[in-house]
Formats: sequence, C-alpha cells, structure tokens
Amino acid sequence: MIKDFLNLSDFTSAQLRSLLDRAIADKKLLAAGKLPASLDRKTLAMIFEKPSLRTRVSFESAMTQLGGHAIYLTSADIGHESIDQVAAHSPGPVINALSDYSHPCQAMADVMTILENFGDLAGRTVAFIGDGNNVARSLAIACERLGMKFTLACPVGYELEQLFLDDYAEVVTVTNCPNEAVADADVVYTDTWVSMGQEDEKAERVEAFSRFQIDHELMVNAPDDAIVMHCLPAYRDYEITDDVFEKHAETILSQAANRQHFQRTLLDVLIGCGGIE
Repeated sequence: MIKDFLNLSDFTSAQLRSLLDRAIADKKLLAAGKLPASLDRKTLAMIFEKPSLRTRVSFESAMTQLGGHAIYLTSADIGHESIDQVAAHSPGPVINALSDYSHPCQAMADVMTILENFGDLAGRTVAFIGDGNNVARSLAIACERLGMKFTLACPVGYELEQLFLDDYAEVVTVTNCPNEAVADADVVYTDTWVSMGQEDEKAERVEAFSRFQIDHELMVNAPDDAIVMHCLPAYRDYEITDDVFEKHAETILSQAANRQHFQRTLLDVLIGCGGIE
C-alpha cells in the first residue's frame, strides 16, 4: 500500500486509472445524494506556505462532503518543511496539494476531464501552450502513464528541464511553434504566464509569451473537436482571449470542479482505505 500522494511518477498506470474511475463514480454518487460520509470524525490538516484559495476550498469542501473536518494552517502557525520530509516522518498520509515542482492533483483532475469529454484516453494528445511549469510537468507524467502524448509549446528558455525530457522522450515533444503543437491536439491547454512569486518577471514574461496566446487564429489550426482547458485563474487577453474562454467555459469550469471531485476520492482512499494498492 502507498500511503502518500506526492508525485504521479510514484504510481503505476493501473493505480492512476483506478483512481480516475473511482472519482468519476463517486462524482455520480454525490450528485445522487448517495455518497457515504466515510471520513466521519477524521481531520485533514492543510499546510500552506503561500495562500491558495482554490486549493484550500476544494480540499476543505471535499473533506466536508465525506463527513470529516479540515483545519487550515499557514507557515505562521507551524514550521514549514518540504513535502518529502513531512511524508517521511508522518504516520498518516501526506498529499502534495501543490508545490513548485509538481501539481499532481491538478493533473489528475485534468485527465478526469479529458476522460469525461472523450470517453477514452489512449492515443489522445495534449498540447500545453505556455511555461514548462509544475502543471506541465505533472500533466506530462499523467499522459505517459495513461497512454497519451504531450506537446509543450513555449518560448526558448521556458522548457521543462532536459533530464525530465530525456526520461519522457517517448511521449513528450517540445516546440517553439504553437501552430505546430495544436495541429493534432485533442486538448489545447494553457496556464497563467505569471504565477505567484513571479510578479517581478511580469513584463519579461508577457513579452516572451506574446506569441503563445490561445486565440481564434491558433484554434483554427487545431482539429474541430479539440477542447480548450485552463487550470485557472485565467487572465483574459493574456494567455487566452475572451472569446475562446467563453466558447470553452463549460469545459474549463468542469475541469475546475473536478479538482474537488478527484481530491475527495483521493482523501477517501488514503484516509478511509489506508492507502493506494
């Protein structure tokens, strides 16, 4: 049994697919009012070094839906250690809700959304237009584990690290041409150009990514049935234009909601079932 959820590379394809299938089933149970309160009198401690409204709310509400309780702690409340160190010393499960290196919960919610939209995953292609960041890294691993291909389109100097690209060379492609990236894409994905903590780099980043906006002209080069995804928050008319966002808003909002749905299942499996087999 694996007690922690730190990086997607720790899990097999079968384990990740099992989590996805259960999350989709649990989502239906919740909608029907039949989801068991399986974590009654259990408590989740949420430790944040930086504020993260969506991550905190999605975990807190997920825990409440399972009958449990969540406590929000900031770095002012306790000393902050690395996620790996916490996991090594904690007898209970530790979940990486978000780190600078990886964002496994976001990636799994993304894949859940892709599965719900297309009905399958094998052979699908995700084109990530933007920075080679924590979301891109985790989504690339998810694609490798679940039979998809991943293309990163970014400016020179913003790629994923070469060692990572070497490890995932069979499924990950990098290009500096957005039109090339979306040509065979089932999913066109973007993220903010300027993440928290990068505010001093805003002018430089906006200039560097100006050719990497998801707009109507870019989507003309994608297949007609391609969907657009965004992990939010979105800065319209920067990484995505207003018209493209509105056209794909239903998918993007479903993707956001799936953060809660996947995380709820993850909490139930790790806390209620004792880990991932």
